[in-house]
Amino acid sequence: MHKVNTSTVSEFILIGLSDAPEVRFFLFVLFLIIYLVTMASNITVFVAISTDTRLHNPMYFFLGNLSLLDILCPTITVPKMLEVLLSENNVISFSGCILQLFFLVDVVGTEIFLLAVMAYDRYVAICQPLQYVNIVSMKLCARLAIGTWVVGFFNSLLHTSLIFTLFFCASNEVEKYYCDIAPVLALSCLPTYSRELVILTVAGVLGSSAFVVTLVSYVYILLAILCMNSAESRHKAFSTCSSHLTVVCLFYGTTICTYVRPSSAYSPDQDRIVSMLYGILTPLLNPIIYSLRNKEVKCALGRVISQEGLSSVL
Repeated sequence: MHKVNTSTVSEFILIGLSDAPEVRFFLFVLFLIIYLVTMASNITVFVAISTDTRLHNPMYFFLGNLSLLDILCPTITVPKMLEVLLSENNVISFSGCILQLFFLVDVVGTEIFLLAVMAYDRYVAICQPLQYVNIVSMKLCARLAIGTWVVGFFNSLLHTSLIFTLFFCASNEVEKYYCDIAPVLALSCLPTYSRELVILTVAGVLGSSAFVVTLVSYVYILLAILCMNSAESRHKAFSTCSSHLTVVCLFYGTTICTYVRPSSAYSPDQDRIVSMLYGILTPLLNPIIYSLRNKEVKCALGRVISQEGLSSVL
């Protein structure tokens, strides 16, 4: 146990996934492969959307932003986790912990609002197809995308400032493989009730607002699909938004499983495993879901991969 009883904490100790050398090496190889696959798949999707003019429309513009977030999210936490598994260097500086938590909360908050914007885009496309081009212009898309990043930034700035203006003087062991809100708050020497209340209120209001927009949009979408007379039209409309709906369910399912649990069910060991659902599993599956369920993305990915293969040969 690392204790700092007479001075403020200048560094934190991240509790890794395992202390057994043979298990650590296996986990290192496993998560390295997952990380590399995640990076390669999301970068390929992002490049395909950026370079293929046939994908220069609102839906794929937002998908490109989602791919960028899925590149950033595991990059914030996984490299340090791999370092801990390989070298047992589980020390992270105070400033490093601040930055890790800030960027993680920033990315999570941005993705919550981006998924809401993507749901609204699908709502207009399905429920008001004749007005879609006039309502969802690329100019509006740019403003909405910028808005999601700005809200995520200030939300993270508030959370981070509330947490790291506390006084840390006792244990410096973070019960996770990265710096997260709950385990860092638990290390404070000062009462945290008022700050936790502010954090929960702000996160609750913002998160609930985004969730309501997403939910209401898909309720209207499903009602519109059910009212279509043609089975072919219903199939086409559902296939248009099924990929995004799958991603939404995956995101909220893993996030709720990670963060919305009763305190009586909290376990550090279990929490370290469950937190991987959002931080590692979701960014890996998102590009797979879109590429498998969307013919246009699949074709664009094929063109990018074939061009890369041709370039390497030449």
